[in-house]
Amino acid sequence: MDKKSKTFVAEINRKIVGAYLLRANQVDLGSHIANASYIVDENVLGAGIGKDLALHSISTAKEIGYRAIQFNFVVSTNIAAVKLWQSVGFEIICTIPKAFKHSSLGYVDSYIMFLEL
Repeated sequence: MDKKSKTFVAEINRKIVGAYLLRANQVDLGSHIANASYIVDENVLGAGIGKDLALHSISTAKEIGYRAIQFNFVVSTNIAAVKLWQSVGFEIICTIPKAFKHSSLGYVDSYIMFLEL
């Protein structure tokens, strides 16, 4: 991890069950917009860990001084992720046609999602 990134974990009974990395979406003149990557243990999917991480990352991004968060590539067929991001306020601001080669569906769209803080 580089020094400009911040990493956080979610734990249940002292076991890491999720994490996220928060960083600037672009360097220098675009560094007021955050970007983040998330991971949740498949054994706890549906337990709200992803939403907890999302809300924590939004709060943390505000505290650090970011003005927005942007996700550059959310695969359209990842319905759970799209619904999660929308439930915490993100909007789809762009659709990139056939940007992702899905293993069974072929080429599918991806989204750029954005939340102003």
